[in-house]
Amino acid sequence: MPPSSGASQTYAGRFAPSPSGPLHAGSLVAAMASYLDARAHGGRWLLRIEDLDTPRTVAGADRVIMRQLVSLGMRWDADPVWQSQRHALYEAAFGRLLARQQVYGCACTRREIGPGERPYPGTCRNGLPPGRRARAWRLRVPPGTERFEDRWQGPQEQDVARDVGDFVLKRADELWAYQFAVVVDDGDQGISDIVRGADLLDSTARQRVLARQLGLACPRVLHVPLVLDQRGRKLSKQNHAPALDCARPLEQLAAAWARLGFDALPAASVPAFWAHAQQRWAARFPMGK
Repeated sequence: MPPSSGASQTYAGRFAPSPSGPLHAGSLVAAMASYLDARAHGGRWLLRIEDLDTPRTVAGADRVIMRQLVSLGMRWDADPVWQSQRHALYEAAFGRLLARQQVYGCACTRREIGPGERPYPGTCRNGLPPGRRARAWRLRVPPGTERFEDRWQGPQEQDVARDVGDFVLKRADELWAYQFAVVVDDGDQGISDIVRGADLLDSTARQRVLARQLGLACPRVLHVPLVLDQRGRKLSKQNHAPALDCARPLEQLAAAWARLGFDALPAASVPAFWAHAQQRWAARFPMGK
């Protein structure tokens, strides 16, 4: 689809759904926020299909998502990209890190590391245990606290080395890890602003660390509140969230807008909704805020 007229060359945002099913109410909130932020700032809005996690990919879901976005009045400004078609890009970036000894092979299993979100203890950082082979590849995380400003959530900081440890870039199943692919993609696409759900706020510090290791700029970030189900869980495809009913697009847009904390808009059509919403968004989130 052609770029929007007057698009800024300094702002580039993106929506990056996983094709594990159609859009639902939670993913629409993230899509709406990223779309409005790009449009409110005269920027470009790109679509990236994050289909590297092949066990979770549903055939045809990418096309369903694209049709849903169009029916809701959201149009992207360049041809979509699929992560599954970008392995050469990831290999090249990984090769640069490997040449600088910023990554290392790890033989540890999940059982050996421990349950839950325990930081990786660095077992293989100085070499593999005798008789073991590398299963995954990890980034050598430098010491120090990563600080950044989230445009919705406010000041953030995390000591990635202490709280996360050396994190995986290439998984034991030989798939590229989310944390690695998203940073490489954002750098390659010139993404200046990331707008997404608050469940990914905890990933931001490690993504910033990795971006600097790759010599990339760190995008501005804005993490919107999550949509929860009746049990207080994140609304997601894994939790069987129902697909959007795009036969009534204005109703879906109004509901997502309310979930973002805005008052109802005087809009009788989809184009009118976006025109009003863009003005309200620009007033609440001016550039640089």
